Amino acid sequence: MTRARYQQISLEETPYYHCICRCVRRAFLCGRDHYSGQDYEHRRQWVVERLATLVEVFAIDLCAYAVMSNHYHLVLRVDRGRADAWSCREVAAQWMRLFSGPPLVQRWLRDETCEAETLKALEVVEQWRCRLYDLGWFMRCLNEHLARRANEEDGCKGRFWEGRYKSQALLDEKAVLGCMAYVDLNPVRAGMAATPEASDFTSLQQRSRAVQKLPSTDKLPALLPMVDAEHIETD
Repeated sequence: MTRARYQQISLEETPYYHCICRCVRRAFLCGRDHYSGQDYEHRRQWVVERLATLVEVFAIDLCAYAVMSNHYHLVLRVDRGRADAWSCREVAAQWMRLFSGPPLVQRWLRDETCEAETLKALEVVEQWRCRLYDLGWFMRCLNEHLARRANEEDGCKGRFWEGRYKSQALLDEKAVLGCMAYVDLNPVRAGMAATPEASDFTSLQQRSRAVQKLPSTDKLPALLPMVDAEHIETD
C-alpha cells in the first residue's frame, strides 16, 4: 500500500531525497522516438534550465541529476535552515521570482499597508517560506513548467507525466553517494553513452567539464559541492 507523500518526507530523519518522474505511457520526454521519428532532444535543455532557475529560488540544493529519454532522476538536499534565515522581504523576493504574488504583498513591499494588512501580508509570506523548502512545491514548479511547454509544442492538452513524482529518502552518506553514482551512470547503463563523462545532461558531465574549466553557453544549475569548503586544503 502506498504511503502519503508527507509521510515519505521527514527532514528530521534526512534532508536528502532521490526523486524520479516519468512521462505518461513511457512516452518520450527527450531524445528521438524510434516509432514516430519525432526528435525531442532539445527538451533535455528545458529540464536543465528549469532546474537552474529553481535551485536559485528554493532552499533546496541539487546534488545530482540525469535527464533520460522518458524520465529524469534528481538527488536533492532540503536546506530548511537557509529558508528560516531569510528575512520576510527576502522570502517574498525569492517567491516572486516565480509568481507575481497578490496585490496585498506587493503593497506591503512598497510600505503602503496598514497594520492589519501588514499582518495578513506577513502571514502569506510565511506560507511562502514553508513552500521554499518543500520538496513537493519544488517538483511541482519543475513538472508543471515542463508539461506546459511540451503540450504547447505538441499542440495538445492533457496529462504529460505518468503521475506524481516518486521519492526515496537517503538516510546516510553512503546512501547519498551510492544514489548519486546510480543517477550519473544511468545513461551508460541504458546504452545512451559509452562513458559517464560522455553522458549528456548529467551532473557528472557538468562536474567533469567544470574541473576541466571547459566553457558552456548553456544555462546550468548550481550543484552542491562534493567537499565542504572547510575540508579543502589551500596552498
